Amino acid sequence: MKRANLLLVLLLVSVPVSLVAQVPPTPAAVKDQLAMLASTDAKLARNKKHVFDFWRIVYEGGHVDQAAKYMAAGYIQHNPNLPSGRDIFVNFFRTARPPKPISDHMKMPVVSITAEGDRVMILSARKVRDRADASHVYYITWFDAFRIDSQGLIAEHWDPSEMWVDGKPPGAEFFADWDN
Repeated sequence: MKRANLLLVLLLVSVPVSLVAQVPPTPAAVKDQLAMLASTDAKLARNKKHVFDFWRIVYEGGHVDQAAKYMAAGYIQHNPNLPSGRDIFVNFFRTARPPKPISDHMKMPVVSITAEGDRVMILSARKVRDRADASHVYYITWFDAFRIDSQGLIAEHWDPSEMWVDGKPPGAEFFADWDN
């Protein structure tokens, strides 16, 4: 047994780093985003479509005037960079994201959209540059999760964000565009 373990360790150590380097997440084609909204359960399909529309119209599109159609007034935010409350969200994004034409798809590179019970989760691919080594660009899988309340509104949001420093994520620069 010790011999087998030693052999395994030797094999792993001898594998070139390039063969065990990260495999970037693969976003779905834009045309496949609508297919991700389908479900045999009508409530789950509605919840996914609701989050999808919120993301395109309010978050990416900057149409915060429509936030009340998608978000509960008591919206709970678990991202440490923004307090809870729909009005706080609206006031913050009113200046951060001026309205622009609404896209028929989410602009972020979506990996999947799933729903279970009152939760909807979007996985997306992000390309980041390491602040410690500007030549090191790597990929992460980000998530945004939402809870839909009994009125069909977004009541809660989670993501893995850390506290930002001077308006920037700690340790990495996010690329706005996957292809940059």
